[in-house]
Amino acid sequence: MIHLSVAIATFNEEDKIADCLKSVYGWADEIVLVDGTSSDKTVEIAKKYKAKVSVVANNPMFHINKQIAIDQCVGDWILQLDADEVVSLELKKEIMKIIQDSKSNGYWIPRKNFFLGRFLMKGGQYPNFILRLFRNGKGRLPCKSVHEQIIVSGSVGYLSSPLLHFSYPNFEHYIEHFNRYTDILADEIGIEAKNGKSPKLVDFLFLKPSFWFLKTYVRHKGLLDGVPGFIFSVSSAFRFPIAYSKWWERDGKK
Repeated sequence: MIHLSVAIATFNEEDKIADCLKSVYGWADEIVLVDGTSSDKTVEIAKKYKAKVSVVANNPMFHINKQIAIDQCVGDWILQLDADEVVSLELKKEIMKIIQDSKSNGYWIPRKNFFLGRFLMKGGQYPNFILRLFRNGKGRLPCKSVHEQIIVSGSVGYLSSPLLHFSYPNFEHYIEHFNRYTDILADEIGIEAKNGKSPKLVDFLFLKPSFWFLKTYVRHKGLLDGVPGFIFSVSSAFRFPIAYSKWWERDGKK
């Protein structure tokens, strides 16, 4: 019987996927990996870890490929991971115990985010709870937004051991992701504009970034994370004016 399936979607992740797979290989009953037609060695590496690999188109809304992986899982429970995430030893033990005798249909997992050489523990970045463990058939991704969570039918609980997130090994990589995320945010602004919710310049250039910086750096004490905490608060606040600028250049000035 397959008690636990791991669902992963990838695209050109050869520098990260091995660490992710190592952290679940040998104790998860199956690894289902849906690859968006990578041009690097992602698929080759995945097969070394006995992953069940499917190659599909690289959909701009990446959650669609994640849902395809979820749909292919046959285990009683599903752990959905990103290629840049690693299951800690403590989390492994907690998951193995919880799926044996659980009354809930899903679990929120605390996540530690690695940024500029350290895990951010303040600024609202920890515990960064994400819903990733759920009973098969009880959870789905809406596939509408880059920051959405899995929606679980029924009761959900919380785990205490962390998932380790290595999304930004260096600042250059962060900028690459930043550019992609602001493209998606610009698309979301465009959708709202077409639905009659015209974005206000003052909101995206001043109010939203100011609120975000004060919230993460002051209220949630990001200042205690030192220089990485300050850079994270400033750079992430800038996603609002950058996304607005991309939308305005494309659609707003017409």
